[in-house]
Amino acid sequence: MANMSLEEIIKATYNDPSKSGIFNNAAQVWNHSFFWKCLKPNGGGQPTGALADKIQADFGSFDAFIQEFKNAAATQFGSGWAWLVLDNGTLKVTKTANAVNPMVEGKTPLLTLDVWEDAYYIE
Repeated sequence: MANMSLEEIIKATYNDPSKSGIFNNAAQVWNHSFFWKCLKPNGGGQPTGALADKIQADFGSFDAFIQEFKNAAATQFGSGWAWLVLDNGTLKVTKTANAVNPMVEGKTPLLTLDVWEDAYYIE
């Protein structure tokens, strides 16, 4: 595995119980690194251009997307992640438990929200 990318390690170890420790650590490194890239000082607001058009086409409106994304995050039981993914050309909202990443199902992560309790339980 020394010459594999993090994504390759995640995909190669996902369904191998003997490598669950490797999977969990590799996936959490990827998930957290991606999460931090999704944040931007003074960011926020509605997207423009092709992404805005795709959200409109696949969710009906930006507000509908936001509601679905919030619902995925709020209803994730236990630790996990809420995701905006590209799945066979369609934008979808999904959620995963623990370290699981949508890439193991062939989906492309575009946005994530950390819903592990350490992300929000202490103010």
